[in-house]
Amino acid sequence: MNKKISSFIVVSILLLVVIIYSAITGSVKMDMMEFMRAFFGEENQNYTVIKDLRFPRIIVALFAGAALSVAGVLLQAVMRNPLADAGVIGISAGASFVQLLVITLFPMMFFYTPLLAFFGGAFACFLVFMLSWKSGLNPLKIILVGIAINAMFTGLTEAFVTICSYMNVMVGGVGGSNLSMRTWSDVSLISIYGVIGLLASLLLASSCNLLTLQDKTAKSLGFNVTRARLIIAAIAVLLAAISTATAGVIAFVGLLIPHISRRLVGSDHKWLIPFSALAGALLILTADTLGRILVSPLEIPASTIMAIIGGPFLIFLIRKDK
Repeated sequence: MNKKISSFIVVSILLLVVIIYSAITGSVKMDMMEFMRAFFGEENQNYTVIKDLRFPRIIVALFAGAALSVAGVLLQAVMRNPLADAGVIGISAGASFVQLLVITLFPMMFFYTPLLAFFGGAFACFLVFMLSWKSGLNPLKIILVGIAINAMFTGLTEAFVTICSYMNVMVGGVGGSNLSMRTWSDVSLISIYGVIGLLASLLLASSCNLLTLQDKTAKSLGFNVTRARLIIAAIAVLLAAISTATAGVIAFVGLLIPHISRRLVGSDHKWLIPFSALAGALLILTADTLGRILVSPLEIPASTIMAIIGGPFLIFLIRKDK
């Protein structure tokens, strides 16, 4: 218990420190005292710029990290697969492709972005389940099929963008590859759907715990395994889709964070889900902040940094897992 509480405290403090550091560091800089005085009401032109340009980016990064991490936890519970991640098995790529396709062809449907992304992610998730199911869920087959689905949707997205560029068609720019130029409208979008998804995932923590049991054992306790899987998978797709719609495709977050979180707070989802949300927010905001300052004034997208970190981590897990 002490380890769990101390882990929450440490991650919360680190998250607060990174939020403040991210806010005051960049092309527009402020020292700590100047920032605090402006935050509590003192007029400051630099603070106005930070509030309008940097705060939305920070908030979107926090929600995207929390959503992707919790989506990873839920998908791993549903698929009984420690390697499941929305970015790896194609859910994020499916959400991104359908969102891009519909908004480019039907720009008047811009405000339905989360719903479009959800259907795209749900379709990709359905394909993974359908093509990998054979008398049960095989963890390795899920990953292999998921990687293939991810490659297919990524290829379709690139082909669509290339065709549109040849035809001089303006491609919808929603959910770019990095977190730059996020606005308060993006914050409203991801915060509304993100809060709904995160709260729903907390309510499903007990169901996630029961899914760790064998199906026969869970059913003998009166637990509806099929319904639980469908509901939990839907919430996971919602979280991955809303993150993709506002922050772009960022892989490996739902792979890294749940594994680290289990070592710190255990496998009880009542602890695992909230801790993963905090840790995921910390990871994405740290990656985005590093991307802004490492080669300033150029930027490295958070998705690129996560790919550099996550690729070797996935190889490590596959080699370690029997």
